[in-house]
Amino acid sequence: MTWFESLILGLVQGLTEFLPVSSSAHLRLTAAFSGWEDPGAAFTAITQIGTEAAVLIYFRQDIGRIILAWSRSLTNKAMRSDHDAQMGWLVIVGSIPIGVLGVTLKDQIEGPFRDLRITATMLIVVGIIIGIADRMAARDENGGKHRAAKQRKELKDLNVRDGLIFGLCQSAALVPGVSRSGATISGGLFMGYTRESAARYSFLLAIPAVLASGLFELKDAMEGGHVTWGPTIFATVIAFFTGYAVIAWFMRFISTKSFMPFVYYRIALGILIIVLVATGALSPHAGEPAH
Repeated sequence: MTWFESLILGLVQGLTEFLPVSSSAHLRLTAAFSGWEDPGAAFTAITQIGTEAAVLIYFRQDIGRIILAWSRSLTNKAMRSDHDAQMGWLVIVGSIPIGVLGVTLKDQIEGPFRDLRITATMLIVVGIIIGIADRMAARDENGGKHRAAKQRKELKDLNVRDGLIFGLCQSAALVPGVSRSGATISGGLFMGYTRESAARYSFLLAIPAVLASGLFELKDAMEGGHVTWGPTIFATVIAFFTGYAVIAWFMRFISTKSFMPFVYYRIALGILIIVLVATGALSPHAGEPAH
């Protein structure tokens, strides 16, 4: 990997990690369209450490408060009814599905799941799902001619069942093209949560999963020596700064705007990939290293 490739891929990772468009798909597609080698699951996982560092800093007050309350609840029974302490447990509970499936499906994630036909299909299917969830949320928020607006749930209403469902939605993002934020936010909208609450929990829920995945891949990379360290670290730093800016923008955007622009983009991109693969202009395995 060259320094120029790492710059572009770092920007792509930072720009797409928190938007409901799938960062893993865009890394894969950027390499394929540019004629570069697929950066691979290890590169994706390591650069995600950079974007998760942006989450840690952006939500530092929330995270600090949750960790403190959760830690105190371990020895103080009275603290167990505190919302922040409960959030700590709910983040742990919601992280279980992706932890189990990430280990179980590791070979598929690094191999067959990276087929561009699967990526394109997931872009379209999940795009439609996000669109339906967004329309449901808009209907509740705005009401209608003969229907009053409906109050949607906030994070204070989160429980273990909903936390596990959020976690199952997040685990779908193991397949390129799904999108971690897209899957978890749309899952939250279907369960009746506000856009902002679903997005906030989505970002908090991603922290343990992404950091664990990144550190796991980092350990394997250090032992196997199959990562170009200079460009990978550079891409991770670029992803951090870009990701922080995107979080700040996205949290403002979702409070008043619809997800439909992302839906149209996902569907159009998915169709383009299918056409290119079907016509032979793009190989479904383009950029993948030879075995």
